[in-house]
Amino acid sequence: MNPFSVLGFTAAVLTTLAFLPQVLKSHKSKETKSVSLSMALLQSSGNFLWLLYAILIKDLALGVANLITFVLAFSLVMLKLKYK
Repeated sequence: MNPFSVLGFTAAVLTTLAFLPQVLKSHKSKETKSVSLSMALLQSSGNFLWLLYAILIKDLALGVANLITFVLAFSLVMLKLKYK
C-alpha cells in the first residue's frame, strides 16, 4: 500500500469512527440534549452526497467510509428525535 493510500485510509477510519462514541453515549443514556440536530442533519446529508459521489466515480473506499459515517450520523438524528 502506498503512503497516499495509507493516509487516505487512516483519515477515513478516524472520521468514520468519530461519530461512534456519541452514538453509543446517546443510545446508552437515552439523552441527546447536547447533540445539535442541525449538525447531525447536515453531516448526514453531506455523507449521503459523498456516498452518491463515491458510487458515481466507483470508489469503494470512499463509499464504504461514507456509508458507515452516514449510518452513524443518521443514527444521531434518529436518537435526537426519539429522545427529544
